[in-house]
Amino acid sequence: QTLDFRVSVNSLLADDCLKSGSNVQSRAKTLSEQLTCDDVVTEIAVGQGTINFKVNRSLLAEVVMQAISKKGSKYGIDSELFRGYPCGRVIVEFSSPNIAKKFHAGHLRSTIIGNFIANLKQALGNDVIRINYLGDWGMQFGLLGAGFQLFGSEVKLKTNPLQHLFDVYVEVNKMAENSEDIQKAAQVFFKKLEGGDEQTLSMWEQFRQGTGVVDLSPNGDLSVYAKIVRCDGTSLYLTRDVAAAIDRMKKYDFDQMIYVTDKEQCTHFQQLFEVLKIMGYNWTERCQHVPFGLVKGMKTRKGDVVFLEDVLNEARLRMLQNMAASKTTKELEDPEDTAEKVGVAALIIQDFKGPLLSDYEFDWDRVLQSQGDTGVFLQYTHARLCSLQRTCEDDLQTQFNPAYLQDPQAIALLQHLLRYDEVLHQVSEDLQPKHLVNYLIMLSRLASIAHRTLHVKGNLPQRATARFLLFKGTSSVLASGMKLLGITPVEKM
Repeated sequence: QTLDFRVSVNSLLADDCLKSGSNVQSRAKTLSEQLTCDDVVTEIAVGQGTINFKVNRSLLAEVVMQAISKKGSKYGIDSELFRGYPCGRVIVEFSSPNIAKKFHAGHLRSTIIGNFIANLKQALGNDVIRINYLGDWGMQFGLLGAGFQLFGSEVKLKTNPLQHLFDVYVEVNKMAENSEDIQKAAQVFFKKLEGGDEQTLSMWEQFRQGTGVVDLSPNGDLSVYAKIVRCDGTSLYLTRDVAAAIDRMKKYDFDQMIYVTDKEQCTHFQQLFEVLKIMGYNWTERCQHVPFGLVKGMKTRKGDVVFLEDVLNEARLRMLQNMAASKTTKELEDPEDTAEKVGVAALIIQDFKGPLLSDYEFDWDRVLQSQGDTGVFLQYTHARLCSLQRTCEDDLQTQFNPAYLQDPQAIALLQHLLRYDEVLHQVSEDLQPKHLVNYLIMLSRLASIAHRTLHVKGNLPQRATARFLLFKGTSSVLASGMKLLGITPVEKM
């Protein structure tokens, strides 16, 4: 493994760093002859259309280990790649359930993606405001109100509000299918809700006939328009989002606002931003919609998943069973809590492995495997590195000497740790967690290989110390990456 970095001559041509002319191989040769080695680069060689560099391995170990121990959880973020990164106030709106219904499985993606984006923005130094927009308005709320007047219970509302509202909603929906009276009652309720009282509403209705729309067509011929007000004067989802955006700007004076919802709402947000632009709000370009695909085939033992709590319970229970069946499980003070953290990690990693926009098939067995690209593997690796620290902490006194981190397994790990800031930078540009997930999976693989071959116990004190510090640094980077993704790292498993 003599090669650390390579530069392709073609990429230099593509970036106009070189003028094209003679063939690539001779360019590579000519260029390499103009370069000289120094304290950092110890070897320069010509490859197939590339120039290959080997770096000073001892310096690599020194620089990486020093940076990790000095910067701690800021390692990767405190980097020149983020110099001049504009910080400000960022609003992230995510999860946004409807209080007429319980949190369902569809909210899972919005919640974990939104939380990840908020964590990332916060780590980069922004003042982050997380907003959970409660859908407590609209026609379905009129239906719930009418249903509650018929068979709601104040007592049940106090003891288990979400479940009771959900039961009322299901019941009134069944009735509404066969009864126009219920539908009418729902409309009446919603009108009163919107207008404050009947008198105001009747006056308001006299002033306004027809549906209110905003013309979005380039030629002003209403070929493209957005509906803003229903013909009975009641508001729509778009109306409420326009009002909410303006209100948030007044209240928070944000520098950026990010909405996290499924991709079926792309048109809605396109219209929202266009309407705000037409209204003359020049801050609209600071608003962004981050769309995501659908999860298919999520089932629990009881059948199809409806509610989010069922998914979380299922993850915890299955993880507990796996832990009980495993030979390597340690005695834990709180196995339930560990199972919950590992189960949630498994859900998050499964969700973040691909591009956010793609749909994916959910499969419990694949999600909870302890080997392979899973959240369980990340947690297991972290727990093993913590256990190593617990068993070896007391035996070490000597100074760190980079000469003892020259094994290929150590070099591979150091080179990967060096890249952490690049990965975070890439994630900050496109808000796709998959780059970080792939990085952490690779980090865990390299750590497992190194853990098998580079023994700490029973070694020369200086070599033991160097390896110990490498594993400690690795577990610290693994932990901060997991926390950004919304995972709580476990120390025993």
